[in-house]
Amino acid sequence: MYLITPLICAALAGCGVPTGEQVVHSVLLTSPRPNSEGQTLDFSGIVREAGEISLGFKTAGQINHIAVDEGDFVRQGQLIATLDDADYRLGVEALQVQYDQLTAEVKRLEQLYKAKSVSANDYEKAVAGLKQLGVQLQVNKNKLDYTRLCAPVSGYVREVNFDEAEMVNAGTPVISLLDVGGMEVELDVPATVYQRQADIERITCQTADTPAKSISMKLLSLTPKADATQLYRMRLGFSSTPDASLTAGRNVQVRLCLAETDSLRNFVLPLASLFQEQGESYVWTVGGDSIINMVKVSVQGTTPEGRAIVAGLRGDESVVRAGVHALREGEKVRVIDESSETNVGGQL
Repeated sequence: MYLITPLICAALAGCGVPTGEQVVHSVLLTSPRPNSEGQTLDFSGIVREAGEISLGFKTAGQINHIAVDEGDFVRQGQLIATLDDADYRLGVEALQVQYDQLTAEVKRLEQLYKAKSVSANDYEKAVAGLKQLGVQLQVNKNKLDYTRLCAPVSGYVREVNFDEAEMVNAGTPVISLLDVGGMEVELDVPATVYQRQADIERITCQTADTPAKSISMKLLSLTPKADATQLYRMRLGFSSTPDASLTAGRNVQVRLCLAETDSLRNFVLPLASLFQEQGESYVWTVGGDSIINMVKVSVQGTTPEGRAIVAGLRGDESVVRAGVHALREGEKVRVIDESSETNVGGQL
């Protein structure tokens, strides 16, 4: 296979091409092969937590105990801090005594009202007073419950802002929590992906330490505004609960599989058949008159075997397979047949 080019050069030199005459280049051809699997694009992404939550007590008081440290993982509903609740308990007990006493009085008044010994107005005032006291009792019970701070979601403690025995007001952020209940992956994609977002058939991601394990993803959003680098922010969610090793800030490889459309059919070609001109990708096609033409193509990605996936061809072209950098637009070439494995050098 490696003897083809030297033999061709020797043959041309032996023919005695006169000085000043254009050398006819010999080329090998290939045909575009349809990419039946559609287009596959790879991007780098980063794992993000769903958000950061600042947690504070719903009532004021003195911090009695902080049950977590920075970096700890907490589960939804887990107790993470408490306030000194002594005064709140006394308030509940005092109102509970009043409520129980008034409840007994209202029951006695109810019996007298039924016996028509008490006016309806006096009975209704007593019932209204009982309801009002019941509301006050419930408010104090709520305040007592507010002295316990529990994690609203599962996540990691990012920061603890206060120490035990310090006073805090209602709503003051005491602990910052990274919500990992909805881990996401963020990445930036070019305009070509934004324009074909409806053609996305499958999304997966892989980590560097487990490249053989593909994790199924789903599209959450694709920002309709490009940034300064003309890229669009894409957010992906996990189709199932992610592995514990996928922590926030970790890099992953995201693979987008796009469906093939009639307006943008993709074909597979050897990488050697492509060349660059002013930042654009081209291939040489050969017509029936052996004249070559430069055709612009769009590189969509590569196959697992390392071949280029391109768009911009009809699929019936004859494409120069190698030696593309020595050719010029409009020149005539000599097409040679590729030697078979049993006829190396074309001697038979």
